[in-house]
Amino acid sequence: MAETHVLFVEDDDVIREATQLALERDGFVVTAVPDGLAGLEAFRADQPDIALLDVMVPGLDGVSLCRRIRDESTVPVIMLSARADSIDVVLGLEAGADDYVTKPFDGAVLVARIRAVLRRFGHASGPNGNRDSPAAGAEADDFGGLLRFGDLEVDTDGMEVRKGGVPVALTPTEMRLLLEFSAAPGTVLSRDRLLERVWDYGWGGDTRVVDVHVQRLRGKIGTDRIDTVRGFGYKLRG
Repeated sequence: MAETHVLFVEDDDVIREATQLALERDGFVVTAVPDGLAGLEAFRADQPDIALLDVMVPGLDGVSLCRRIRDESTVPVIMLSARADSIDVVLGLEAGADDYVTKPFDGAVLVARIRAVLRRFGHASGPNGNRDSPAAGAEADDFGGLLRFGDLEVDTDGMEVRKGGVPVALTPTEMRLLLEFSAAPGTVLSRDRLLERVWDYGWGGDTRVVDVHVQRLRGKIGTDRIDTVRGFGYKLRG
């Protein structure tokens, strides 16, 4: 069974080395580099399963690196930020990151978040993980058929989306978010429910993750397709 390869970009030597050791103890293969340019080079050379990017790294900052990665790949990205209230968190999510972790972080928490992201992307969650694709996984089988919402088509078997007959490129996180909405059109889904179902949070999470991803999804499928229900959450127009 193939091991999961993690790209870790962090300029603090102590954090980089300690985190690399902790991840390797959990069975991950880790490429750890100190700056964004080295990170981009390693990403292209190694094709990792997931990227952990510190926001503040030299050469090419983490947000810019995330954008470069997202231009080339849908590989999952987790941003690392020293400030939970930092605008950098939102910028990272808007750049295409799938989640973020606040520094300083506990190694076990980081591993749990990595595995949660990898599960919904269909990657292995460690040396004994399952590398089934999202379309073949049990979770994807909860949805079935071709769903239509106006000019929007969601093929839940082929994991494809079309708007007006034109394919729409979604990241796996955006796809899972759309699947949740598609499974219950017209039903208001709370941010907490979406955090649990899409991000696999069994605990409270930052709802900005949901808000930014809904914003990104709207930009791809139509700004009028998902309604905001103030004080409650979001719903997909049937």
